[in-house]
Amino acid sequence: MTPPLSARRLGFRFPGRTILRDVSVDLKPGRVTALLGPNGSGKSTFLRILLGLLQPDTGEVLLRGGDIRAMNRVAVAGHIAFVPQQTTAAFAFTSLDMVLMARESRRPFLSASSSEDRRIALAALDQMGATTLADRTFSLLSGGERQLVILARALAQETPILILDEPATGLDYGNQIRMLEMITRLARDLGKAILQTTHAPEHAIASADEILLLKDGLILKRGAPGDVLTSPNLAVLYDLPVEKFEQHLRNAGSLSVGGNLPGTRELTEPPRSRLSNAC
Repeated sequence: MTPPLSARRLGFRFPGRTILRDVSVDLKPGRVTALLGPNGSGKSTFLRILLGLLQPDTGEVLLRGGDIRAMNRVAVAGHIAFVPQQTTAAFAFTSLDMVLMARESRRPFLSASSSEDRRIALAALDQMGATTLADRTFSLLSGGERQLVILARALAQETPILILDEPATGLDYGNQIRMLEMITRLARDLGKAILQTTHAPEHAIASADEILLLKDGLILKRGAPGDVLTSPNLAVLYDLPVEKFEQHLRNAGSLSVGGNLPGTRELTEPPRSRLSNAC
């Protein structure tokens, strides 16, 4: 079966700097892919190419088997919903107004929102536990509240593919857990293909089926959380000595005796040699 969204050997350069090199991924229905990487690793550029907002220098992005470059923005919006790290509003829109904007790709140009659009928007806010925000001015909400509204907007878009750029940004601990549970339910129950970026390995463990580690524009490692999210791999990803990384996680109460993050299997071979092979 053709994946809903595929990237094939993407390459991208800015003048004097290579941002992405030979990056590929398949987003599959019912599965969550988590992308981790340090600042400047190429994550944001990768997402913009997947959304059709940037043209790769090499490779291609296939949306439902067709080249995304041949599709207009309305067609892309009918397939992909995007949740950015931060969203602002220049006007005094209510939260419900913001969510209703997601319905524009589902109705004729310049037509008014229908009662069905409103029902879907309110249901999306309810799913995110944000019904009480519906009539409040979006620009006056806290960062975490705005993020809940934008997540609701993505749900109201009713697309088979979700791309989430650090969706836990600004959320309190309880809402982070609810958000991760929502991501898992959207994949398992509704069959959505989901890609999320995160700096928190525990978030990836809680919700992802596949992990991609991106560093200096290259995929350093990919696979199941238990195989990829080991302290040696993450130490290389974030340029930390393994010992310092493990000590930090032990101090935070996040590392098992075997040296792996919770939910991952223990290494069965010397970690440094495994990781050097991945590099």
